Amino acid sequence: MGAYDELDRERQQLVDDLLRDTRANGGLAPLDLPKFWQDQEIAAADPFGETIPQCAFGAVLTWECVFDELGVEQDWWRFLYEDEPWALELSRRYNDLAEKTVGRRILNEQPRDREREWPKVKELYDIFEAENVWEGGASGSWWLKQSANDPGELSALLDRVEKRLDNLKEFLFPENWESEKQRLLGLGCEVPLYRGQRGPCTFATSIFGSENLLFLYYDDPALMQRFSELIGRAILERARLIDAEAGPESVAKRAHGWGWADDNCCLFTPEMYEFFAMPIHHRVFGTFAAFPGAQRYQHSDSAMGHLLPLLSELDLTGVNFGPTLTVKEIRRHCPRARIDGQLAPFTYSRNEERNMVAEFLRDFGQAREKRGLNFTTAGSINNGSRLSGMRLLMAAVQRYGRY
Repeated sequence: MGAYDELDRERQQLVDDLLRDTRANGGLAPLDLPKFWQDQEIAAADPFGETIPQCAFGAVLTWECVFDELGVEQDWWRFLYEDEPWALELSRRYNDLAEKTVGRRILNEQPRDREREWPKVKELYDIFEAENVWEGGASGSWWLKQSANDPGELSALLDRVEKRLDNLKEFLFPENWESEKQRLLGLGCEVPLYRGQRGPCTFATSIFGSENLLFLYYDDPALMQRFSELIGRAILERARLIDAEAGPESVAKRAHGWGWADDNCCLFTPEMYEFFAMPIHHRVFGTFAAFPGAQRYQHSDSAMGHLLPLLSELDLTGVNFGPTLTVKEIRRHCPRARIDGQLAPFTYSRNEERNMVAEFLRDFGQAREKRGLNFTTAGSINNGSRLSGMRLLMAAVQRYGRY
């Protein structure tokens, strides 16, 4: 059963009316494009705002959607890393369609400025001796490979991590760091800050394996606690060193809080999560998101509703949770958070027009009283999501999402 079938008859009629008008308009939803983007600018600035004209909209399509839209075989590796002229040509062709359909050129069309690229600083996974590998061929993605396979290996790894943290600066920065830093600062560039990370559960299960880590809670809680402590310590030390390179004025100007991407948190019971992840959250948010207006963000597009009572302790200001959660239950536990959701990603990528509009009506209905909804996917926006679908959602917002 889809979202449309779950609506009452009155709201089903609203869906049917918009789709009827879309068909009558040659397959493109009727929409006042200049007014939509004008109202969107106001709503996006503060989705909680008392005077915003409409619900904020976040389901803007990404580069991943160019392939189906243009009828081109999907090749992420070529697009991202191998053939920039080809990627830019696809982006220009896509933007020509986007400009006509949704009123904006939504993809970058500018080539990379390699003269302004910073040398690579080692990542948290390097500190824990994990290798980040591209797998899956042309349409693959990056995967973090395990660096410990049993408690003995994990204990030995943590011994090495502790020693590494005692002199992390020498390990973290490449040999040409100082010269490149001076050159780039001279060009007006600023040292990129470290303010986001693969979340504690996802990172730890990547390093040690999901089943291994879950069993560790029962078999060796002291080792699990040590693992948690060292992840938190390593994050703080890496961020501190990078901040020192950026300088206090630059950091103060750009500091905005912290964000996590932690899909695998769904594997943890509340007891496990409180034991392993919450101490890391408190340390990191307490260091980098303790000032007024700081962002406290969590992306976990999985079925992790059982963790909401714990996450409520973190006073999150932004969330992007899985499609099994509702706006209503998220708002109950995260009263200050901008809710980026709750459109199911595959509803969008399969172009299920009835359910797309129905999910907006459902979510806006639950958000209307307290506001704070940025209507977008509960997770990623995937290839197959169409510009006509984006326009349909924009029309739903303009027609049915007024405050």
